Amino acid sequence: MKRDKRLILALDVTSREEALGIAEEVSEYLDAIKVGYPLALSCGMQMVTDLARIQDVICDFKVADIPNTNRLIVEQVFGHGASGVIVHGFVGEDSVRACVEAASGEVFVLSEMSHPGGQVFTAPIADRLAQLAVDAGAAGIVAPATRPERVAKLREIVGDLTIITPGVGAQGGSASASIEAGADYIIVGRSIYNSPTPKETAKNIVEEIQSAQGFLG
Repeated sequence: MKRDKRLILALDVTSREEALGIAEEVSEYLDAIKVGYPLALSCGMQMVTDLARIQDVICDFKVADIPNTNRLIVEQVFGHGASGVIVHGFVGEDSVRACVEAASGEVFVLSEMSHPGGQVFTAPIADRLAQLAVDAGAAGIVAPATRPERVAKLREIVGDLTIITPGVGAQGGSASASIEAGADYIIVGRSIYNSPTPKETAKNIVEEIQSAQGFLG
């Protein structure tokens, strides 16, 4: 995944035409597109292949199973052209390591979720999940843009691993605050794809990212 605009689009729509249209429209302001279950289930994995022709795709499937099942899922993800996958760490290092070994791209371990409920179960063990990502050889972690102080803490744990942060926009997180806390990429969904002018919105977010104190392209 390139490191240029530092913006990842969470494309949580369910229409093939809408997905491709938005992706094409805002592509110049993105480093990647995150595809979750809503789009994959409504349009099939061919959607990943088609979007990968426009930008790198991260499959946000939050893979969470025994090692062999994880391996099978990850093989399918990368076999359809994805560049990355998001997995859960609570299933243990062996399951995460199976994902890393099966991947032909980047594996991101979800450390702490961005919504309020994320503070109930993921937050108390987020530091351990971040360390697990390091130990298992993952490329990076997912940390909450809604709590930049947690991004800063998790950065201390993961060192040079990549941190991607959802929660900017509709959930109230700040792009600049997340970058200043140590995030590498900002993930934005509804604020872009529900905007009457998605391209202009994406452009404005990139400008905010690039204005952050200490920003390095």
